[in-house]
Parts: sequence; structure tokens; C-alpha cells
Amino acid sequence: MTDPRTTPLHDRHVALGASFTDFGGWSMPVRYSSELAEHHAVRTAAGLFDISHMALFGVAGPEREAFLAYALAFDPTALKLSRAKYTMILAPDGGIIDDLIVTRNAEDQFLIVANAGNRDAVRTALQERLDGFEAMLIELDDSLIAVQGPRAREILQQTAGLDHDDELALGHTLDTLPYYAAMGMRFGDSAVLISRTGYTGEDGFEISVDGDLAVRLWDALLAAGEPLGLVPAGLASRDTLRLEAGMPLYGHELSRHVIPAQAGLGRVVPLSTKTADFVGRSALESVVATDAPVLVGLVSEGRRAGREGYDVLDGDERVGQITSGALSPTLGHPIAMAFVRPSVSEPGTDLFIDVRGTRIPATVTALPFYRRTK
Repeated sequence: MTDPRTTPLHDRHVALGASFTDFGGWSMPVRYSSELAEHHAVRTAAGLFDISHMALFGVAGPEREAFLAYALAFDPTALKLSRAKYTMILAPDGGIIDDLIVTRNAEDQFLIVANAGNRDAVRTALQERLDGFEAMLIELDDSLIAVQGPRAREILQQTAGLDHDDELALGHTLDTLPYYAAMGMRFGDSAVLISRTGYTGEDGFEISVDGDLAVRLWDALLAAGEPLGLVPAGLASRDTLRLEAGMPLYGHELSRHVIPAQAGLGRVVPLSTKTADFVGRSALESVVATDAPVLVGLVSEGRRAGREGYDVLDGDERVGQITSGALSPTLGHPIAMAFVRPSVSEPGTDLFIDVRGTRIPATVTALPFYRRTK
């Protein structure tokens, strides 16, 4: 068994007192002090995340758009320069290999960000689908650092060495950068790509930087942000933040055995607007299983939260299973996502969660559980 990989920021995490976990084959900080404190910092000020375990792929070549139109479930011709899109790479049977963010980061290039645990699966699928296209797939080794929270933009603006550059900015500034868009900036003598994206339900940015500069940028962000409430944050708080925001996690809400519509993501797959015959399209168009489980939110009272794998009951009948659950730090009551039968999926439906033999009342609710106010 091989040891988990480490990011260029590993020594910084050790110095900050982080506890670590193996995530997707990487040794990643799960928390630094208190995951609750880290969670609340992101909701009220900002959190600093190392997400360098994520997989990055560049796509170039004269037939890059035609390749992506076939390989992924989205229309790359509709993606303007600097814009990003949440999409998926599907198996031929319509199951989800991974959910992705694709950015047109240059006139002649796209950037794909995939989940750490699916790096090999995504690489293999993309390489297989390259056949017949004049396009190139380039695996990148840049580091990714995220600043998430209501003070994220202010922190970036005050970070020493992070400067605007008209030639890199793709027509944006930090003040004008839209959600799901990207711009280049200068950090020292190097270019970095800053995307207004995130996985917390808060405003924020994800920064792609050369691995050799990752430590310098981390230190600069921390120095600028600490007076504003920024704290380093680990995977535990990232998980409760994304759960409150109703964001799916691969291996929990998404898998090879789930099609996008089951997870409430049918809108992501442009069956009615995209003409390209992308991999998985014919399977999705032929799916007629009206009794397939669908993803819902569940809320309950008290302090006992449903966890992954717990059964969902309608009376004494098992009608589903929890995929993610926690006591919400922001809302103060238990929340969960679960796959349940369509017949009990309407918001307001009263169900039960089997929490270690105790039936806890729960009510179906629309996702997300939390939405930022601005």
C-alpha cells in the first residue's frame, strides 16, 4: 500500500497544527483547531483551503471544442472566454464518472477541474474519447488554493504581491469578476488564474498557482486575511459547508450508479439544447424508470443527525437512505441529503430517520438548506 500524496503546502499545515486524513489518495488537513470555528469563520469572514489534491487538465488543439462536446455533457461553443461551467463526464450508460468545472481560460484552451478521487477515471475516459479528434489533453500540476467567505475579495485585494495585469485579466477586475468566471493576475513574476467559484455556499475564489509558488501565496493570503478574520480551514468544515449549501459530493450523492436527473442535476445536461452526441446522451434519453430514487433534503429537530447509510422510513417501511448528514453549525438543527422513492419526495412530506435504532422525525425540504443573502 502506497503512502498518500502530499501537496506543496503540507509542511505549512503541519506547522499550523492540522490533523490529517487520507482523501482520494492524498494526505489532507481535516481540521486545524475546531471544525465548528472554521465553519463559522467561512460564513462570517473567510476560510483558507488547500485544494491542491484536485485534478487539473488542460485541453487544446484545433478540435478542442468538438472533442469536449463529445466527451462531456455540455456545449463548449456556448462558453465565452473567461467563463466557467459546472458539468459532468458520463459513462455510456448515463452514470456519472465525475462532476467537473470547465473554464475557457484562453482563446485556444480550456481548463478542467476534476475531483481528486476520480483523477484516474477522468483521465482514462478523456484519453479514450480523444480518438479521432485533433486535440490534446495536458495534465497540469498547479496547486489550488481557495479563499471562501464574505470577505474573500477584500482579502485578495490586500494580498501583497497579487497584482492586476491588463494582459492577463481577460477584461475583468476583482471588483467586476462575475460568479463562475475567471481572470489572470500577477503574483510576483508569475501568472495565476483566479476563478470566482467554490464549494461552500459563500462567495469566494479558487486560485491556480505554480506549485513552486504555493507556499508564498498561502503565506501572503494568510497575512492579509488574518486581521479580517481569515482562518485556515480543513476538509471537515468544507464538508458541512457544502452540505448546508446542498452541493453534492462524489461518492455520496453522485456515482456511476446515479444519473444526473436523480440528483436534481438534469438541468446541467443540455438534452434539449445541445445537438452533439455526447457520451451517455442516448442512455439518458432512453431512461424511463419513474421509480428511480431521487435526491432530497431532510431536516429534523434535536441534536441527533442522520449520517451516511442510515435508513429513511415512511412509517415502518424503508423508502431511502441518507447520503450525507450533520448537525448544521449555521442552522442549529440536523440536516441530511438522501435518496428516497419519488412517491415521498415532495417538500413537506413527513418521514423518519433510523438513527441507530431510534426513529427520528424528519421532513423533506427543498435544497439548499442555506443560501447566502448577497
